Amino acid sequence: MLFVWIGLIAANSYVSAEELTDSRQTRPVVKIGNPAPNFELTTLSGEQIKLSDYRGKVVILNLWATWCPPCKAEMPEMQSFYEKSRNSDITLLSVNLTAQEKNEKAVADFVANYQLTFPILLDKTDTVGKLYKTISIPTSYIIDREGIIREKIIGPMDEEKLAILAHGAS
Repeated sequence: MLFVWIGLIAANSYVSAEELTDSRQTRPVVKIGNPAPNFELTTLSGEQIKLSDYRGKVVILNLWATWCPPCKAEMPEMQSFYEKSRNSDITLLSVNLTAQEKNEKAVADFVANYQLTFPILLDKTDTVGKLYKTISIPTSYIIDREGIIREKIIGPMDEEKLAILAHGAS
């Protein structure tokens, strides 16, 4: 009886793994040198934003959550960088992994508390988190003007590092 039960579990796992493999083959590979997968999300203020809307600009794509201590540490640096570079050809897209939050109010409270003025995109269904295979946060991608991923950074960044990486992708 035990062998039959283990066999059924293994068979079910095999089918699931096979389905997962098939679905991964149709997804773009997220790695340095490849095009950044496009997505569309709604901002905290209700605006629809697509990554492809920023073709021609260097994009810093930052994935984070309010409960993450390193994310909290980098937010003042992100804000300072944004204020200094917002009129340039560099943009900051901050994707909150909202599916991992208590609720949207937690995100809104965090943004108000940290006085963030850059766009906060809400990943309510973990679409972008899964698409970019986000395991550790914060994770940031530097995407060049042609939409190619030039850098992947896991962990918090400071303003100086943001500037160096962004200008390096120019």
